[in-house]
Amino acid sequence: MSHFIGRTEELNLFNGLLKKRSASLVVVYGRRRIGKSRLIEEFGKNMLFLSFSGLFPEKHTTVQDQLQAFHQRLHTFFNLTAQDPFEDWSDAFHTLYTHVKTGRVVILLDEISWMSHNDANFLGKLKNAWDLEFKQNAELILILCGSVSTWIEKNILSNRGFYGRVSLKLCMRELFLPDCSRFLLTQDAHLSYYDQLKIISVMGGIPKYLEEIRPDQSADENIKRICFLSSGLLCNDYHYIFTALLEQDSQYYQKIIECLRTGPQERTELAEKLQITSGSTLSHYLHDLTISGFISRDHTWNLKSGDISKLSEYRLSDNYLRFYLHYIRPNLHKIHNDQFTTHALSALPGWPTVIALQIENIILTNRKLIHAKLGIYPDEIICSGPFFQRKTNRQSGCQIDYLVQTKFGTLYLCEIKFSRQVIRASVIEEVRDKITRLALPRHISIKPVLIYMGDLHDEIVDAHFFAHCIDMTTLLHT
Repeated sequence: MSHFIGRTEELNLFNGLLKKRSASLVVVYGRRRIGKSRLIEEFGKNMLFLSFSGLFPEKHTTVQDQLQAFHQRLHTFFNLTAQDPFEDWSDAFHTLYTHVKTGRVVILLDEISWMSHNDANFLGKLKNAWDLEFKQNAELILILCGSVSTWIEKNILSNRGFYGRVSLKLCMRELFLPDCSRFLLTQDAHLSYYDQLKIISVMGGIPKYLEEIRPDQSADENIKRICFLSSGLLCNDYHYIFTALLEQDSQYYQKIIECLRTGPQERTELAEKLQITSGSTLSHYLHDLTISGFISRDHTWNLKSGDISKLSEYRLSDNYLRFYLHYIRPNLHKIHNDQFTTHALSALPGWPTVIALQIENIILTNRKLIHAKLGIYPDEIICSGPFFQRKTNRQSGCQIDYLVQTKFGTLYLCEIKFSRQVIRASVIEEVRDKITRLALPRHISIKPVLIYMGDLHDEIVDAHFFAHCIDMTTLLHT
């Protein structure tokens, strides 16, 4: 098993369950490759840990196939003699319980949506098994896990049958930047901070993707091998995301992702582009993509009152999906014929615009690190996030990369710049223009912040315009 890195907050939540005096039912969900099963394995490594996984539901996969896989796994764990196959899931869960009646035990039912495939009564039988048997062992922890987040939300988290029974629900997100850096370093990948950020900008903080990095290759060589060879993991993972995770109506989900690849958009813009007239239908698709971790909804807010606005924008927050749509999918024919090569990512068409969106995602995912650099405590923040202001007769339109408003009447306006070249003083005028456009209440002061990767021109340093200049490389080793 590979060296485990990060997930301190998640492990603390799990370890808190060990202090209870009753059994725990846990739900863990999140995007494919995010490290759900690996986290649970790490938690259960010093206990009796039993893991079962559903079979991928192929066209001819039956309930009996799923039961047979469960049956074989159970017999492997306890070295049992051959027995008749389980009649149904009630029989399977009861047999499992007979072996875990006492003592500390962690049970993982992985890919729970696959396990329940074609059995309308699966969840009812699981609920009964929990109520009547599993929870009788006060030291037992039963974890339901899966990558189909929408199924888990609908069938477990919103299911009245499980109401009040779930001790912990955990939505897994990407690794934080320092953990991504440590992940790369443990693989002896001696990459510069710039190259580390380049890799993360393409793959996000997805452990399985980062695990594919080879130490003998440069950042560009790794990305070309993983993304632009027909055998590369990221050349093919897009297909599995939309067939295995979102299942039905995948074409509508893909259309939304396609619309968002060039930047954030409001719901009305998406409805017009997609020609979807039913508000509830579009809301359903957007909700599913948000729950699955592929897009994020960013609300703007009233600077005077601090109240969250009804206005919001949807943002493609999964870096791999954007990179795939921009650069892998358009070249699939060449890739499969071994005809696609590029000397550097910077040579890809539109790379500066795409990398800007990718880096903004990274900063937003790691906003806690930004707050720490600025010396802002969580309880001081009124609102934070990407900020936009609509143009009206009384105010100009304005878009801020990242804005933090504190209860002390201070706004931290963050501008994000990523470049291998020298960052020029023109960035000062860009930020000044945004400040001028903002409809600022009289009682609020503003502190401009530059979050950058690259070298700052002396004019920026000498101008003393920015209250803080945060070098992104420092976020990698915080």
